[in-house]
Formats: sequence, C-alpha cells, structure tokens
Amino acid sequence: MTSSEDEDRRRAEKARQVGLFRYSLVQDLLDNSLTTRERGRLARELAEKEHTDPFGRQVKVSRGTIDRWTRDYRGGGFAALVPEPRKAVPRTPPEVLDLAAALKRENPGRTAAQIQRILRTTQGWSPTERTLQRHFVNAGLTGAGGDRSVFGRFEATRGNELWTGDALHGPRIGGRKTYL
Repeated sequence: MTSSEDEDRRRAEKARQVGLFRYSLVQDLLDNSLTTRERGRLARELAEKEHTDPFGRQVKVSRGTIDRWTRDYRGGGFAALVPEPRKAVPRTPPEVLDLAAALKRENPGRTAAQIQRILRTTQGWSPTERTLQRHFVNAGLTGAGGDRSVFGRFEATRGNELWTGDALHGPRIGGRKTYL
C-alpha cells in the first residue's frame, strides 16, 4: 500500500468519525413524534452545551449548525453528515517548484530566501520562503549540507521546531526584583 492510499484511508476514517459525532448530536431531533416546539427546545439545549468532538476537544455547536445537520440527515442520510474530502489544488506551478529544486541541488548551501530572490529576478514572481522550505523538505533537499561553522541565516525544518524568548528587568515591587 502506498503512503497516499494510507493517507486517503486515514482521512476517510476521520471523516466517518466526524459524521458519527454529528449524528450523535442530532439523532434525538430526528424523532418524528416530536412537535416543532419540542424539537426547537431540544436543539437550543444542545447548542448551549459543550460536546466532546471525535478528537477529544470540547466544542460548542451553534443552533443553526444543528438545524443544518438535521436537514442534511433527512435529505441524504448518514452520508450527508460525513464531510467531503478537500480537493486541494496546488497554487504554485510545478515548473516553478522544479526550478527552485534545481537551484537548491546546484548549490545546497542556498537558503530559501536566496532562491526566492533568484526566482523573482529571473521569473518575475516567486512563491513564499515558507512554500519553498516545505518543498525542499518534501523533496529531501534539506539536511546536513554546507558549512555549519558560519554564522548567518538558518531555517527550521517545520513549524514550532524553534522558539526564542527574551526577558528584561522590571520595576521592584514590594522590594523584590521582577522580570518582564
């Protein structure tokens, strides 16, 4: 099984879990013996409560969303409650990314910022630095290349990998030193 098939299966399972969560919220509203007033009261009560979603987060669902899910279920059954997979279409042309990868292969020490400048100069347009960084990681063009003893720019391989902080001395409060 390829990794894309594995990813598709994982996404389909997540979507099914979301559909089950939505059904668990609206199932009582689907009872045909309820009057409109009773159904409205029940929907308002559901909207006021917090619910645990399939991924363990506490969420509130609006009255309008509950009503929409109820209508969706009545119109299309359980399948209508399962979200459609996103159809992500890459916005960056593949030939631009191929050119960026070729520039990185030509000189592995080049940073995404440098390649972005080269692309802007030669092509008149360039994707963002972060887009180029992601592409380089996916293409396996990052890693221990170049001279690491030189100070200068650096790049994290993914978001939240690197954090920086700063502090300064604040006023004395109650005779004790504070830090900001």
